[in-house]
Amino acid sequence: MDKKILVTGGAGFLGSHVCERLNFSTDTSLNFVAPRSKEYDLRNNTDTQVLFSDFEPSVVIHLAATCGGIQANQRNPGRYFYDNMLMGMNIIEQSRLHNVDKFIFVSTVCAYPKHCKVPFMEYDIWKGYPEETNAPYGIAKKSIITMLEGYKEQYGLNSTVLLPVNLYGPGDNFDDSSSHVIPAIINKIHKAQVLGENKIVCWGDGSATREFLYVEDAAKAICKAAISDINDPVPINLGGAGEITIERLVRIVCEHMGFSGNVEWDRSKPNGQPRRCLSKHRCERLLGWQAETSFVEGIRNTISWYKTQYL
Repeated sequence: MDKKILVTGGAGFLGSHVCERLNFSTDTSLNFVAPRSKEYDLRNNTDTQVLFSDFEPSVVIHLAATCGGIQANQRNPGRYFYDNMLMGMNIIEQSRLHNVDKFIFVSTVCAYPKHCKVPFMEYDIWKGYPEETNAPYGIAKKSIITMLEGYKEQYGLNSTVLLPVNLYGPGDNFDDSSSHVIPAIINKIHKAQVLGENKIVCWGDGSATREFLYVEDAAKAICKAAISDINDPVPINLGGAGEITIERLVRIVCEHMGFSGNVEWDRSKPNGQPRRCLSKHRCERLLGWQAETSFVEGIRNTISWYKTQYL
């Protein structure tokens, strides 16, 4: 029987890659729809009801989110909590009411405690408060996991929960006001080159660490989860290429953009979470998946795409 897949956030960075992968899937039982937010506002319960009535999906991949980098999180803590809670609650309730076979929820690494033992293990997610600059967003996403647990227990709603690390790659958000670290650094370097400047200024002190997952690898994992037999909302990490300091990251991007100027650190700005790196055992065991793209290869691809769009 054909599975009609509803992809929320299909026009976004990750969503566009998921849709592209579904579009070229060799599995002929899969067909998908990815309506835009201007057609159906998932924060509005009536719009969400109409969405499900219009498409009657059997599988939902929930990617829609209101999110951004550290600066955007600091400016919009209330909005980020409100929007993400409402979207999650409305779409899960409609999934229950319309007897959806499976709900795929892509959560966030921001749900983990600020001071979490590295590598982050899925069972540690409730052992502390998230890093303050992204806590409202992280807690909203974490609360949706609890909702899925309750809906599985009471209503039998099948779901899979995925927690990817920081994503990057072609199609990323390069808006200065809301971008994450990699596009923000690429933008800084490009602007310095255009203006003939010999330095860039980065937030924090460079000591914080992150792990990055190439967006196409994440899309593969999500599509694999959609057809897997995992039906319980047990969080599953999607790890990437391993832990790297922000200072090292900046040097790699500078090298591949041909920038030999100075890097200065604005220590008045926050570092964000001190360390991020995920355990990969559960996804390898349950999904049979692991990231394939090296960090340097992913950075080269991202910069190449950026140059075609902005240079």
